Amino acid sequence: MATRLFPTRWSLKWRRRLLAGLMGVAVILAAGCGNLGYYGQAARGQFQIISKQEKISHVLDSPETPADLKKRLLLIGELREFAERELKLNPGRHYLRYADVDRKYVVWNVQATPEFSLKAKSWWYPIVGRQTYRGYFSESAANHYAEKLRAEGYEAYVGGVEAYSTLGWFSDPVLNTWVHRDEAGLAGLVFHELAHHKVYVSGDTPFNEAFATAVEQAGVRLWLKQRNDSEALAKWEAAQKRRLQFVALVKAVRSNLARLYADTNAGGEADRRARKTTVLDEFRDDLRALRKEWGARYYESWLTEPISNPRLNTVSTYHDLVPGFVALLAEKSGNYSEFFKEVEKLGRKSKTKRRERLNHALSGKRAN
Repeated sequence: MATRLFPTRWSLKWRRRLLAGLMGVAVILAAGCGNLGYYGQAARGQFQIISKQEKISHVLDSPETPADLKKRLLLIGELREFAERELKLNPGRHYLRYADVDRKYVVWNVQATPEFSLKAKSWWYPIVGRQTYRGYFSESAANHYAEKLRAEGYEAYVGGVEAYSTLGWFSDPVLNTWVHRDEAGLAGLVFHELAHHKVYVSGDTPFNEAFATAVEQAGVRLWLKQRNDSEALAKWEAAQKRRLQFVALVKAVRSNLARLYADTNAGGEADRRARKTTVLDEFRDDLRALRKEWGARYYESWLTEPISNPRLNTVSTYHDLVPGFVALLAEKSGNYSEFFKEVEKLGRKSKTKRRERLNHALSGKRAN
């Protein structure tokens, strides 16, 4: 029943009061660091989402709601229960409301690096610490800021984002930007975002995203197995294989670029730029060969749109540390409670120690 899957939550009045308080804090913080405009748009964007939310139970009861949307919202209710029961995640009050923000993406992230470096530019935020992206609720605002960075000599990449986690500051709603996904896609997104609520380490984006990706992948595989949907599982596993092959390509091109950038004999900027173009052209050739092997047109935008250091970094951020987390989960015999305890413990260590522990798990070694 809808009422069982989607209980009630805070009233809009109290949510508005909370947001108003947070907006005041944001303004004070922004005034101190020169980011008043940025934090202002962030607060307005979050308020827009909150103001558009409606209880999913009401959406389900409405005769005007399309049947396909009702089906997907009911599925999300089942995914919440599965996440809590099987993955030991805590759905809390997340995904109990629906909001149509009337656009393709909920936010656009700006990421940047120097032209001849893979080191990501970072920004400091209250609560979450340093992050390697700058989020905007307006595509034009994101593009404007990216152009500003380019004028300063950076390579900048703007990428649309379908969903994000507020890390418990608000109850995250289901959005029109991602509710269209197929079953495996919906499951993956819900598990990924709930994983962020379970463990989040301030100032370490690659650690957080790889952890959530590992939980997502393990969760989707278990979900499809328990559903006895062999066709969907085979389709999903094939997609994972393609993803691993693509990630390996990106890892190789980043290694080639890193060597180029570190080469003190690489010549002037024009020579480096030409050699960089050659490396990226070779990457595209390798991707075309993979697509021919797959017999399908996956990752099309990597052939038709510009490739930059920050765009390559988006792939490594989500995937480089995933094998270590997968190994750590296996080390805990698939016990999610013990796995989360270990990840929480890692979160209290330095970045270097975190990665050492993941490498130990990957090599089959036990931590000291």
